[in-house]
Amino acid sequence: MQTEKFLNYLLTEKRCSKHTVDSYAVDLAQFVQFCLKEFEIETPVEVTHQVVRSWMAALMDGEYHPASVHRKLSAVNAYMRFQMKEGVITFNPARNIPKPKKPSRLPLFVEEAGAGALYHIEESEQFIRPEGADAFVLKRDELIVTLLYETGIRQSELLGLKDSDVDRSIGQIRVLGKRNKTRFVPLSKQMMGKIEAYVKHRNERFPRQDFESLLVTDKGSKVTKSLVYLKVKFYLSQVTTIQRKSPHVLRHTFATHMLNNGAELNVIKEILGHSSLAATQVYTHNSIEKLKSIHSRMHPRNN
Repeated sequence: MQTEKFLNYLLTEKRCSKHTVDSYAVDLAQFVQFCLKEFEIETPVEVTHQVVRSWMAALMDGEYHPASVHRKLSAVNAYMRFQMKEGVITFNPARNIPKPKKPSRLPLFVEEAGAGALYHIEESEQFIRPEGADAFVLKRDELIVTLLYETGIRQSELLGLKDSDVDRSIGQIRVLGKRNKTRFVPLSKQMMGKIEAYVKHRNERFPRQDFESLLVTDKGSKVTKSLVYLKVKFYLSQVTTIQRKSPHVLRHTFATHMLNNGAELNVIKEILGHSSLAATQVYTHNSIEKLKSIHSRMHPRNN
């Protein structure tokens, strides 16, 4: 089974992110290998409903997490829909496959005090600093974690920010989200000040240089995904004990804190760049859990 045309379709016509396309490529390669090894199937025409169900069972036997199985089945489903569109097959053998139930899991988030401490990385004695970090590095690191927390943008969106995306006149950033959708996210005066201070240090450190992106390494090149992840993990480990410490946790933290402080769900949806309200509603569970906690501590019948 050839998948290159489908993957190129996702990238060029559907405008999926490279990360999404890479994930689909891995999942489809695994499915193709399974079909060849277990059933000697080499074309989409030969794939049946039972073959897809057998693959799902094999994944479950291999102790894949239900969320991973969902993603892999979605990749095969999309591939088969494309084959129908191309006229290669007349029905989708991956349609209506019962999927394993996902265990309910609330999004992890950092408490407000811990998240607030991230705004003082450079000046607070609370933080251990990276070895050899100077004022520029500390300002950049602080900007990375606070921008992620204050705006709720994705790690990929942070990496794509350019100087021209910052509107200093009204205090907002332009974000290029999934499928090249543009949205605008407001910034506080404090955050605008942090950006200006960082840019000043960056330009003094690397004079007469045209920057590819807003955030750069201590060598002047564009920051990488791994650098952002390591910085977030390093600083979050000093303000929270939650198990996962990633850029996406700061996105969860933004949404949870906004909701807990009275923001409407639709407003949070627009800022996060969600295509549907269902994706945003998961954060209401954290809010409910907070109410339960307060109730259990404050109501006289619970004492």
